[in-house]
Amino acid sequence: MKRINIYNNNIKMKYIEDIKKEFEKHKDDKNAVGQKAYMLNKFDFYGIKAPLRREIQKPFFKKENLPPKEELETIIKELWEKSQREFQYFGVELFLKYIKELEENDIKLFEFMITNKSWWDTVDLIAAKLVGEYFKKFPGKIKTYVEKWINSGNIWLQRTAILFQLHYKEKTDTELLSSIIKSLSGSNEFFINKAIGWILRNYSKTDPSWVIDFVKNNPLDKLSIKEALRLIKDRR
Repeated sequence: MKRINIYNNNIKMKYIEDIKKEFEKHKDDKNAVGQKAYMLNKFDFYGIKAPLRREIQKPFFKKENLPPKEELETIIKELWEKSQREFQYFGVELFLKYIKELEENDIKLFEFMITNKSWWDTVDLIAAKLVGEYFKKFPGKIKTYVEKWINSGNIWLQRTAILFQLHYKEKTDTELLSSIIKSLSGSNEFFINKAIGWILRNYSKTDPSWVIDFVKNNPLDKLSIKEALRLIKDRR
């Protein structure tokens, strides 16, 4: 790929057109059929497998080729308009390159990304990688947004509220986690109950006793319990 001229007046469209050309150059129609089926036919695909896609993306993520941070929202929203799912993966991974430049208003863009073209493959990355880092930098925003998301009725915002602490380990706020899970327990939504089990399973690597006690003392869906105790069955 030729070096991107970041001073081009049409940088936003050029950046998107350049990655589109690269994706189209490497498309695989046979793989695309399988990928689309795996995602329950919710999205179109170019059929590019993740390792190759990340190789294709590398030049776009070099520091000298990255667009200015102030253009990021426009670029990501444009990527979200594209039908092929690779564009949304690219958008999430593009924002990760700016993770040390998080600004207070970025949470609104994350909400857009979560609530549009929503599915677990993008939402889980946004929750754990983007929202998780955002709340570390702006902890004063946690209460406002977690309450908002839990009460939203949107399962993807709710799943984000559950999963944003996925990689917090010993820094996990167990009081908050407990409150979130209790607020959403009793849900019939697979993606909510799966997320509850997943966050508990991940935290069991840090504090298995807390997870065991929590599962014993709270009514949880069978799926949540199964996932939560998967790594500590012999310690119940």
